[in-house]
Amino acid sequence: MDDIWDLVVVGGGPAGSAAALRARQLRPDARVLLLDKADFPRDKACGDGIAAHGHDELALLGLPDLIADHRPTRRLSIVSPGGAQVSATVARPNHVVPRAVFDARLVEAARERGVEVRRHRVRALAVRHGHVVLDGTVTARAVVGADGANSVVRRLIGMPASPGRHTAIAVRGYADVPLDDDVQRIVMQGEGWPAYAWSFPVGDGSANVGFGMLLPRLRATGLPGRRVLHDRLAELLPHLPARDLRAHHLPLSPGRPGAGAGRVMLAGDAAGLINPLTGEGIYYALLSGRLAGEAAVEAPDDPLPRYRGELGRALGRHLRTTDALALAARSPRFIDAAIGVAARRREVFDLLVEVGLGAGTVPPSLLFAVARRWLGEAVRGA
Repeated sequence: MDDIWDLVVVGGGPAGSAAALRARQLRPDARVLLLDKADFPRDKACGDGIAAHGHDELALLGLPDLIADHRPTRRLSIVSPGGAQVSATVARPNHVVPRAVFDARLVEAARERGVEVRRHRVRALAVRHGHVVLDGTVTARAVVGADGANSVVRRLIGMPASPGRHTAIAVRGYADVPLDDDVQRIVMQGEGWPAYAWSFPVGDGSANVGFGMLLPRLRATGLPGRRVLHDRLAELLPHLPARDLRAHHLPLSPGRPGAGAGRVMLAGDAAGLINPLTGEGIYYALLSGRLAGEAAVEAPDDPLPRYRGELGRALGRHLRTTDALALAARSPRFIDAAIGVAARRREVFDLLVEVGLGAGTVPPSLLFAVARRWLGEAVRGA
């Protein structure tokens, strides 16, 4: 029995580290192993944005000051596909922390809490005598698959990858900006919509910049993907020439995440937990990882039902909301209308931030206001 781990986590990103941290937080005597194919620190293509909701999750994990040395960004500016604009101070500040820094700090915090961290690439998974065995050598009572968009664990438990229609692709780099730049910018493009570019200042004279669009839209151009992504980023942010460009896939949430199978729970990108409206995933990763870690130590005999239930209670209504809005948002005029309403009504701006970066839902009254403006503009256009 000494060779059996209470929890083995595959993937050392925010979801995996959160799972390991939470398990040891709740049960300091739990045997927890964290596996990752890379050494830390390592770069990860991402927008680097950590919303206030992600900061809340860090506090729940006992790490309220993990990113306290990074300057908060307090303003958000959005330009819709049709040119509608809104710019305002967010109710709670966000942060921009390069993943090379953020992920390494999480892994180190897990190690300091007693988690064993190993560099290891998982290739095989089997179920034996009520336990999960990885690569024939590592035996666990529960496993959390948090190994990203191209999750090996997800494939090994027989769950299909995210379908193309629910997959986006983005390119990310860094650009020089003034030291006092504290505005997160999103510039949407009508061509190939949904598609947008972003600039998220880190606070050190650089900004994370990138461009993303749906994979089917990219393929429909008939052009090399690299050329399309790089050219559109340069077109939308011509004043911010980017360096260190890297592409990455985003498995967007279809409204109901794949929680796992048997004693294996999926978290973060591996579960398809990426906001289909904004591409935000770090908050979802921290939240789902925490819930998976809780289930592993508090319901060790059958953790998956506990995890699935808690995930549904935390994100169910929100994910159904974002799925429905993502369908409506296929019309650029809908987004124009939403941004137009947000520019006039502060409570609508705050709500859009909650839906796009947190776990917010949309009340019928707001849907009616946006729909009325949307239809009005459609009639005028006709």
